[in-house]
Amino acid sequence: MALNKLKYNSLNLTPAANKAIGFDSDADALEATLEAGAMTFISKVTASSSGTVDFTSGIDSTYKEYLFLFNDIHPATDDVVFSFQVDTGTNTSYNQVVTSTSFAAQHGESDSPTELSDTGTDRRFSQQQVFQPLSGHNDLGNDNDQALSGTLHIFNPASTTFVKHFIATTNQAGFENRSVNSFIAGYFNTTTALTRVRFKMSSGNIDAGTITLYGIN
Repeated sequence: MALNKLKYNSLNLTPAANKAIGFDSDADALEATLEAGAMTFISKVTASSSGTVDFTSGIDSTYKEYLFLFNDIHPATDDVVFSFQVDTGTNTSYNQVVTSTSFAAQHGESDSPTELSDTGTDRRFSQQQVFQPLSGHNDLGNDNDQALSGTLHIFNPASTTFVKHFIATTNQAGFENRSVNSFIAGYFNTTTALTRVRFKMSSGNIDAGTITLYGIN
């Protein structure tokens, strides 16, 4: 049973504390923390050479907000973009109209580039039926140690009155050896209830990683 309130000041999520209680990474510690708070675990998918990762159940009127947690999403192909789309009812076209905005901060291992900037027209859209990228500049790399982690919030997907807002924050190891912290937000311009979400790479498979879905009270 989920707690009604999580007192963040009482938590110790430092790397040393995480290791002491058996967590392999900060993302694992965050995942455990979320399960202990005002969030309810719904489902978890582990990718393994997956063309797409689909969530086709558990998204309904039970919660006003849904959270996807990405943990070490690793692509099979180098220089690709991790993205998502949604659909309604039992439809599987994943072609809802999106309007979005994004910006990113990046820093290379060579200490260059160092910048905060708009991510360009291929990452933000105006009334288009596209898969929305969840990463900014410098696409995701497929070196053995490269991956993407982060979160995606979708608000009130069951509404039949309002458009469906989303906010995402991710960090990735880019294919040119850069840390890229991306901030993405927008809405799907439909008043029909959303029931499913699909994640995929712009090319190739999702080689590994987990995506966990929570409902937020």
